[in-house]
Amino acid sequence: MKFGLWDHVDNNGLAIADLLANRLEFVKAADAAGFYSYHISEHHATPLNVVPVPGVYLGAVARETKTMRMGPLCYLLPLYSPLRLIEEICILDHLSRGRLDVGVGRGVSPYELNYHNVDPETSREVFEDALDAIHQGLTHDRLNHQGKHFTYSDVPMELKPYQSPVPAIWYPSSNEVGSAWAGERGYHYVTLGATEAAQPRIEAFKAGFFKGDGALTPLTGFDGGAAIGIMRHMVIAETEKEAMATARPAYNLWYANLTKLQRENVSGPKIVGFVPPDLESAMKAGSVLVGTPAHVREKVAEHTEVLGINYLICGFYFGNIEHAHALRSLNLFAGEIAPAFC
Repeated sequence: MKFGLWDHVDNNGLAIADLLANRLEFVKAADAAGFYSYHISEHHATPLNVVPVPGVYLGAVARETKTMRMGPLCYLLPLYSPLRLIEEICILDHLSRGRLDVGVGRGVSPYELNYHNVDPETSREVFEDALDAIHQGLTHDRLNHQGKHFTYSDVPMELKPYQSPVPAIWYPSSNEVGSAWAGERGYHYVTLGATEAAQPRIEAFKAGFFKGDGALTPLTGFDGGAAIGIMRHMVIAETEKEAMATARPAYNLWYANLTKLQRENVSGPKIVGFVPPDLESAMKAGSVLVGTPAHVREKVAEHTEVLGINYLICGFYFGNIEHAHALRSLNLFAGEIAPAFC
């Protein structure tokens, strides 16, 4: 069992320069504490994410860490030139000396896609076309790709990734079709949300994985070479009362950041309907773990057994959680919870 970190890097009201400085101190502490990887989201025109250009931020993360892996979860491929993204991936893979995890997706928010003049109705085919071009470019000396949306002819690939054949590819999914697709392609996998809803997705991934040719880029320490994970927000403190007092306002602000675009487009599609609107509902669903180290350790064991996962991504830093408390949750987890699963 391995443990990673999840971060929306959402706006908590601090000056952005201070927010980013705190995050870099946080990831440095996580690296020292032995966490496996640091995954960040990509969102646009929303307080849910203040690092909408993940490569720039991850360049700084690479310099602050030594062993922890890192990467976007995920790059929104319809918003990129595949050729330019190939180059970014290679640079980050070398800056981190092979510690890059490349998450890919099409983008779940139609509002964000529309801001970039991308049609949500065709974003799936754009995503798949871009992904094929990126994979071709990362694995060949020349990029040759003929697709509906992207075409390249004999482009020299002067940059190659540090990892071979390609950096580890991750695919997050909140539905069974996407989960099975990720498994068949040999990607590493993450889901989220209520435990009950996550279980069939994880089973769909496993079924797809066993039908495929195994992990595209196997990662050491995972059965079969593939990470199968779930994300959970967590607030840990010495007492349940303190943990709840910290978690409630933090979840409220994070949820407000998450739903801002949906609330501003009241006649548009509902994109976060599966996310509980309050802390108590989220805890009941299993998507947020709050309490003492002993309580959270018990919940982690329960989720591991029920879901059959080998990877848990912890979100300690969200909403208006103070920097000191995010560090405390991280250190309590590393010192009093993680050792029980090693």
